[in-house]
Amino acid sequence: MSGERVTELVLVANARMPSERAQSLQVAQAAAAFARKLERVTLLYADRRDTPALPAGEDLWSYYSVPAQVRPQARGVPCSDWIDRAPRALQYLPARLQELTFARNAARIVRREFADAVVLTRELETARALRGRPGVFLELHRVPGGRLRRRWLLAAAETAAGTLAISGGVRADLVALGLCEDAIRVEHDAFEPGRFDAAPGRADARRELELPADAKIVVYTGGLLAWKGVDVLVEAARGLPEVQFAIAGGMDADVARLRARARGLANVRIDGFQPPARVALYLAAANVGVVPNRSRPAISARYTSPLKVFEAMAAGLPLVASDLPSLRAILSDEEAVFVAPDEPGALAAGLTRLLGDDGLRERLAGAMRARAAEHTWDARTERILHWMDERRAASTVRVRARA
Repeated sequence: MSGERVTELVLVANARMPSERAQSLQVAQAAAAFARKLERVTLLYADRRDTPALPAGEDLWSYYSVPAQVRPQARGVPCSDWIDRAPRALQYLPARLQELTFARNAARIVRREFADAVVLTRELETARALRGRPGVFLELHRVPGGRLRRRWLLAAAETAAGTLAISGGVRADLVALGLCEDAIRVEHDAFEPGRFDAAPGRADARRELELPADAKIVVYTGGLLAWKGVDVLVEAARGLPEVQFAIAGGMDADVARLRARARGLANVRIDGFQPPARVALYLAAANVGVVPNRSRPAISARYTSPLKVFEAMAAGLPLVASDLPSLRAILSDEEAVFVAPDEPGALAAGLTRLLGDDGLRERLAGAMRARAAEHTWDARTERILHWMDERRAASTVRVRARA
C-alpha cells in the first residue's frame, strides 16, 4: 500500500447519521467527495440510539444533498450508547464510554475487513488502536484538554502517516504538544456547490420562508451551543427593531432556551432545525449573514472552521463576524465586517454599518464569491489526496532507509 496512489479509503467518524448537528453534514459530504475521486470509499459511523428517521423517499446521501453520482458505502458501527438517558450534567462518563466503544469497534472492522485501505479517522482512539498499521491518517477538529487523551493523541500521531487539522489553531496547538510540523496539514471545511446552484432569488426565497419582502433581513444558520454566540445576536436584535432576524438550526433544548431569551422580540424569528436542503433558502433570503462566535472556549476562538462561512461564500452573502483567530484564518476585511466578540452593542453596530452601505455589501459579496471555488468539497479532497500520496511516499523512503 505504501508509496502507491490512494485508491481505497475508510473514513471513520463518531457521528450519528443523520442528526441535527453540522458534524453529520460535514462527514456525509466529505465522504461523498472522496467517493467521487477514488475507486472505493466506506464511511464507518456510529450506530446510535434514537437516530432520527430519514424522510420518506430519501436515503442518507440525498438527505445531505450529495450529487447523484458515485456514492460511498455507509456502515453503522455498534457502540455503548446511553448518553441521552442521563441528565446533561452527568453525561461525561457515558459520552467517553460511547466514544471508546465506537473507536475500538471501528478499529476492529478496519483490521478485519480493510487491510489494503487508507484510513482517515476523526477519532484519535481509533488511530491509537491502529498504531503501526501503514496508511492511517488522523483528522482533528479540536485538541483534547485532558492529560490522558493528550498522551493518547501523541501516541496515535507518532506512527500515523499524517495529521489533518481543521484549522490553524488546531495545528499550532498540535505543534506545541510536540507533533512534527511537517506531518500536519490544515484543511478547513467546505461546501457542496449543488446545494446553492439552484437557490431561488431573494424575493422567491422570502416568499417561501414567509419573510417580509422588503425588510432588511439578517440570517444565522447553524447550531445554538453557547459558544456559537447566538444569545449575543438576540441581544443585538433588541437594539435593531427595524431589522428582521431569522435564526435556523439547533437542537430542541437549545431552541427552547433561545426562544425564551427572545420572548417579546417581534423582529426575531427562531425556526429551529432545518433539513440541509433548506439552508440555501435562508441564505438566499438574507441581506447579511452573521457569525457571532464567543471569545471562549478554545473551540470557538481557535479551532472552529464553521460550515456557515463557506456556505455564505457559495451564496455570495456578506458577513458580520466576531473578530477571532479562528475566523480571521478564513476571512479577511475584504470579505467580512469584523466586530468585537461577546458584545451585543458591537455586533449591532457592525450589522447597522453593513446593512446601511449597499456598496460595501456588494464588494464583500463579490469577494466571497471569488473565494468560493477553492472551498468546495471536491477542491479540498483533491488537495488532501495529493498530500496523502506525498506522506505515504515519504514513509516508504524512511522505511527503506532504516532497512
